[in-house]
Amino acid sequence: MFICNVNLNKKRMLTIMFTIIAIILICFFSYSIYRIIKEGSQDACQINSDVINIDSKNYTNILKEVHDNLDKYLGKKIRFSGYIYKVPDFSDMQFVLARDMIISSDLKTLVVGFLCNCKEAKNFEENTWVEIVGTIEKGNYHEPIPVINVSEIKKVVKPTECYVYPPDSSFVPTVNLF
Repeated sequence: MFICNVNLNKKRMLTIMFTIIAIILICFFSYSIYRIIKEGSQDACQINSDVINIDSKNYTNILKEVHDNLDKYLGKKIRFSGYIYKVPDFSDMQFVLARDMIISSDLKTLVVGFLCNCKEAKNFEENTWVEIVGTIEKGNYHEPIPVINVSEIKKVVKPTECYVYPPDSSFVPTVNLF
């Protein structure tokens, strides 16, 4: 017969439990901070990356940022999708790669996008959804604006998230001005 006599030191057990809980909390908070920093850097326009990728969540923020700070983005590559939108005074090589931005609670929209120069533009009908890769350059359409010189273009299926939203709280809807 074996008799085991265990003598627990309550003070030492509390110290061990406190240490384990502290380590778990430090790991949890470190991981949370890492996730916040990682997600924040994905949403921002990554100027140091090889290609700026635009999706429906960051579309208008990047559009506004590039228009406001054009010189900072000259020569940068950009990739995004939208539909082809043309106006009568465009050349055969020009179109706006557009998205519809919701500007009011009753779902009124405004066409927003980048002016693009593309040799293959005449091969795509208006309202065709495409994805492009191109380089940001300074152009002129009634004023200096960013223009995307398209190096790659391909037809894509209209995404489920085809609408975009205003860039931030400082946006003033034009629907109330008329």
